[in-house]
Amino acid sequence: MINATFERFRYHKPLPNFYKIENPSNPKTEVSEDLINKLTDLVLKYNFTGISYSKLSENFKAEFDLDMDNVIIFKFLMGENLINMDPSKEKCKLMDDEFQEYGVHVYEFADFLRENGFQADLIHPLHDNLSLRAIALQSNECVITGSNMCLFKDGLHNGFFMIHTSIENLPFKKENDMLWVSDFCSTCGICMDRCPENAFDENGKFLRKLCTAHRKGCNECLLRCPFYKRSYDKVKKRYERMKARQKNE
Repeated sequence: MINATFERFRYHKPLPNFYKIENPSNPKTEVSEDLINKLTDLVLKYNFTGISYSKLSENFKAEFDLDMDNVIIFKFLMGENLINMDPSKEKCKLMDDEFQEYGVHVYEFADFLRENGFQADLIHPLHDNLSLRAIALQSNECVITGSNMCLFKDGLHNGFFMIHTSIENLPFKKENDMLWVSDFCSTCGICMDRCPENAFDENGKFLRKLCTAHRKGCNECLLRCPFYKRSYDKVKKRYERMKARQKNE
């Protein structure tokens, strides 16, 4: 199991507090709808946009050598003012400050679950050997866009934290109704055309080493993306109209 006890999130900046409640020795595995609703209310209190749930497949667990099954994803939207700032080290610092402000509350969410008898541990958000985006994809509530960003219906500019838990009966979603996004991205290409770092090859493959998002805070592809400018629902309607026209031609 991943050790969730750690002292620093990003840029070696310490968090001000950690868990206040120990995991129960004999954790429960069944949660009531009422308790899930109370957890959701607590999440919304701190301006998170909502919760998603991932049930990890046996193949995924074997690939990453994991012994956890159930993951709760806490989503938040990055601040518009920060997104619109020009790339700089100062922007990176401010984005990290925002990230950590949200991160502090995730310990409270874990303590809430522990207090109610469930095992709950924060998954290190910068774990070197585990892709949190891969875990997010198993929620069936997100996809990876052509610009290599994780898109939830809440918004393209989503950040998230994750807790793995003993709860077995979370409301897992079985099918992903967002898979059309890949086809839409293949017809769009704005992120590739407007990338100031040319971080895509001739086949449209994203080149992580050339991207300066984490070094300088560049998010030009996000700002240009229809999913950011128009929202998921509006882009979906546009896509459906496009496919209907193509069918009638």
